[in-house]
Amino acid sequence: MRARRHIDRHYEEELADLRRRILEMGGVVEKQIADAMRAMVERDSEAAKAIIQGDHKVNRLDVEIDEACLRLLALHQPIARDLRLITTVLKINADLERAGDLAQNICERTLELNQEPLLKPLIDLPRMAVMAQEMLRDCLNAFVNEDVDLALRVCHADDAVDAMLEQVFRELMSYVMEDPAAITRALRLIFVAKYLERVGDHATNIAEMVVFMVKGQSIRHLDEPPPSV
Repeated sequence: MRARRHIDRHYEEELADLRRRILEMGGVVEKQIADAMRAMVERDSEAAKAIIQGDHKVNRLDVEIDEACLRLLALHQPIARDLRLITTVLKINADLERAGDLAQNICERTLELNQEPLLKPLIDLPRMAVMAQEMLRDCLNAFVNEDVDLALRVCHADDAVDAMLEQVFRELMSYVMEDPAAITRALRLIFVAKYLERVGDHATNIAEMVVFMVKGQSIRHLDEPPPSV
């Protein structure tokens, strides 16, 4: 009986460590996005290069979390709620790793944009970045607290990010119509807006998985997520 209690306690500690690691990874990715946008706004090429070269921490956490999940699945053969937790962590891990890659993409576009004069003041893109960061933070808080209402609010918040993308696209196309020579710079800014919209999509994916983890109900591919309470 004592051995059984020891095994159960060790298992619970491993599950708690999974939650801790995914939060750590989320914090790193959120900071990457914030730093990438700061480098863009300040036209800081050295900072952008440093962010591109500093992706090793996210990659390390990605591998460690995947390995921990697979080990738990193999050794403990979890069922029901624990199985949903581990599969959710696997999904969150993949979405966070891809969001981190998008921060690198922003820095790559920054290096290209810094070779030419600024096309327009950067106002909407930093606002989009803040919205995407808040979505990431909220979906991870929803995961930790098993908060379905917060997860659903993240899903609904994605509409505002999508609307901002459309606004940025229309504005930048107006610059191109006035000056066709601006097309390259405009396209690079549109790419950045699209990267930020994708961060919001990854946060939404995580939020949907939180609902599945807590309720055992998939809301993916629904035309409209359920209303938040």
